[in-house]
Formats: sequence, structure tokens, C-alpha cells
Amino acid sequence: MSANLKPLIALLAAGETLTDERAEMAFDLIMSGEATPAQIGALLMAMRLRGETVAEITGAVRAMRARMTAIEAPAGAIDVCGTGGDGAGTLNVSSAVTFVVAGCGVPVAKHGNRALSSRTGGADVLTALGVNVEAPIESLSDILTKAGCVFLFAPRHHPSMRHAAGPRVELGTRTIFNLLGPLANPARVRRQLTGVYAAAWTRPMAETLAALGHEAAWIVHGMGLDELSVAGPNQVTALHDGTIRSFVVHPEDAGLSRAPVAAIQGGDAAFNAAALEAVLQGAAGAYRDTVLLNAAAALIIAARAKDLGEGVSLAERSIASGAAHAALQGLRRVSLLTASCA
Repeated sequence: MSANLKPLIALLAAGETLTDERAEMAFDLIMSGEATPAQIGALLMAMRLRGETVAEITGAVRAMRARMTAIEAPAGAIDVCGTGGDGAGTLNVSSAVTFVVAGCGVPVAKHGNRALSSRTGGADVLTALGVNVEAPIESLSDILTKAGCVFLFAPRHHPSMRHAAGPRVELGTRTIFNLLGPLANPARVRRQLTGVYAAAWTRPMAETLAALGHEAAWIVHGMGLDELSVAGPNQVTALHDGTIRSFVVHPEDAGLSRAPVAAIQGGDAAFNAAALEAVLQGAAGAYRDTVLLNAAAALIIAARAKDLGEGVSLAERSIASGAAHAALQGLRRVSLLTASCA
């Protein structure tokens, strides 16, 4: 085992922060399997206790991206995902948003995982909907082209993360790794809607994406959720062509009514899948409104809508026309066809 991580741990122990270059070096050592579990745990907790910096997150993401299994995506592709970790156990919002936005003609490369901090993760609900979330990696670009959306199952694209799995489980607390996933989309999208589990992370995450050269993004937190909520005010930090600004979004800004977070309480994969498909088929209620609000934000990021009101109108049209449900059916059909041909 390499001892190269020791000097970096010593810097952190002395109260210093890592530059993005040093952070990239540290996380490359971790992801290459050259750091011991004790070293990994020490590095992660030193950052956590002091608070991770934008430079450290940026360097870690670069190391993660360098080792990921990437796919090609069309220009203008977008990701909609969250960090998880809000513990709210809600229905799957970003998965539903994927199909609504794809129904508007925006390619969506949805990065996600199985349930970690919730009952039902994106991979779980899509599997329940009949989507093959483990289609051959070499077919994913073709699936995205044909279906207008694709699911990128995080563990398959980031195998080097396995070297940190043991220490993360043993620490049993949030670390920088909880922030990295949404910043390392395997399709290398440059536009994304990303939810975070705490409002304090909206600006650092936006600054990180700016440092990584992204074109546009909204980093959002709404009423305890890692997505925009119709329950009350939402904290947003937006990136657009290098400019970063923070503001508050209310559901009324999009012409939507308020509803408590409890109104979108989820269940197991089958329960959430049924609710998601019902929304795509026109079911009304707080879940639909939450999906519309997040889809509207995604359409602004994709440069398809000028404001939330227009975004909601486009999202409503995607559902009413059947385009959103057709996107789900297309992903289901193409992903299963690809599997049968493999």
C-alpha cells in the first residue's frame, strides 16, 4: 500500500485545506486502491469535520470522472438527480421528471442508484416499471438516442468507488462522497438539475460545476428535500454561462398550489412505480405538481423555457399529449430489446 496519502492527511490534521490538484491526487489514490481503509477514513473525516471546500470537491470529482466508464450523449443532454440523504421517503420525483422532460424533446441522461437513504431509489422504481437498468453499457448511447432518455446506473459506471465502500460503511456518516455522485454524470452532461440534502450546499455545488466548465445548472433544496418542493420556499443557486446567483423559488411562482411534503410520501418500489406511471398518464395531485415544478426548472436549464410558468406549460403539454408516457414506454421497450439482443 502506498503511503502517499499520509502527507495530505497531515495537512488536513494541521487545519489546512487541499488545493484542487492535491484533492484530485488524494482521491485518485483512493480510487486506485492505493490507500488503506484507515487512511481513507482519516481523510474523509478530516474534511467532514472542518467542512469540504469547493476546491476539494472539484478535485475529487475530477478524479472520479477520470476513472468512470463514460458514454456519448447528444449536445444539450441534461441530468436530473439528487444527492439523496434527505431521509424523507418521498415518491420518486427526478425519475418522473426524466420522462416529462424527455417528452419535451430534451435528451435526459439520468444518473442514479438503488435506494440508499430512502425506501425506493431510481433504479428500484425503474426496474418496477419494467425498464432494464443494467442494459449493456456499450448500448446506452444508442438507447439514449432512440428513447430520448436513459438510466445510468451509478455502480456500473464508477467501479473505482468500491475502494471507499468499506470505510464509508464503517464511518456510518455523511462524507464528501455523498456530494460527488451528481457531479460525475457518465454522459458528461454540461447542464443539470441537482437536488441537495441541505440548503448550505447549493452554492458550493454550483461553484464546483462552474469550475468544471458546466454551461447551466440549478442546485436546489426544498423544505428538507433534495428537490424543488411545493410545500414552501425553495433555495436555489443557479449557474448560467459562468454567472452564479442565489434566489428563492415559491410554488406560486410557477402557478402551482402548495401541499405538504406528506402528500408525496412514498412506499416500496411497486407503490412508487404505480404512482409515477399514473402521473405520466394524467393523474392530478401534489405529486404531479412537484414533478411539474422540477420539470419546469429542468426546461429552463435546457434553454427550452424562459421561466417557470412557461416550463410548467411545456411539462403539462408533455403529459397531456402522451409524450411523457411514450418516453417511459420507449425506454422500457428499447432497454429490454437491447438486453434480448445481447
